Amino acid sequence: MKRIISTDDAPAAVGAYSQATTTGDLVFTAGQIPLTADGELLDDASIAEQTEQALTNVEAVLAAAGADLSDVLKTTVFLADIADFEEMNETYAGFFDEEPPARSAVQAGALPKGVGVEIEAVASLGE
Repeated sequence: MKRIISTDDAPAAVGAYSQATTTGDLVFTAGQIPLTADGELLDDASIAEQTEQALTNVEAVLAAAGADLSDVLKTTVFLADIADFEEMNETYAGFFDEEPPARSAVQAGALPKGVGVEIEAVASLGE
């Protein structure tokens, strides 16, 4: 059965979506952009700072579901410019330094609110 996850520790959903959903032992987060829980958009920040905020948001949403980054099975990273991959990857690696999840990273045509990065995750509550 699907369960909706919501937390005030990450940006509120601003459309027809949930911050995350769960079914069985899986958690699916919505794409998280570099927007603070207080509503500050970091669209002019470096890709490193944007990646850090997006992953901090993923972390907060996962915590609300009873998971953490060590439970992440797969992430998808959307970049406005694939040339930012190395800078994103350096920051990303700091969040997943041991046993990183599977990952896809793609250049998107455009991202919400003109940001440089958006990150979504699938995690497991099991084991």
